[in-house]
Amino acid sequence: MDKITEKLIRGNEQFVKKVNSNKEHLESLDNLKIKQSPAILVFCCSDSRVIPEYIFDQFFGELFVIRTAGNVINEGELASAEYALEHLNIKYVLMMGHTSCGAVHAAVHNEKGRFLDPILSRIKINVGETCDEKEASIKNAMAEMEYLKDKFSYIDGVTYKYALYDIATRVCKIY
Repeated sequence: MDKITEKLIRGNEQFVKKVNSNKEHLESLDNLKIKQSPAILVFCCSDSRVIPEYIFDQFFGELFVIRTAGNVINEGELASAEYALEHLNIKYVLMMGHTSCGAVHAAVHNEKGRFLDPILSRIKINVGETCDEKEASIKNAMAEMEYLKDKFSYIDGVTYKYALYDIATRVCKIY
């Protein structure tokens, strides 16, 4: 067995031990065996440093998370959002950008990619001529939130927010 697979297996074993030793976590997971009912839909970047469950100190079943590079919404993300909003009846949506985003950096600096171009083009449209990457991340999150809000305008009672998570300070500001 390779080292990475061994690392993943050891990590899962530690996770199982930790959950099994914590009555509250164990009960929480037992309640989720049949059905989930998260209250919050979070769109965020695929960046490995941006983990909403940790950032917001949430446990299993509390967040429905959709991740894509640059937190850009495409067809698959719309389908996942439809499931969350229509089938799980989630009424709070958070579109979270972050500082030091590689996709935003690439879009701002007009970089190209073999498969990234649709995402980079979308970010570039969202941020316009903005050169400041932090400002661009905020504009991108706001634009994607508005896009999502428009797509699901037929669903009443949903709160839409956007946010910027600062990787350096670990603070997430919600707008």
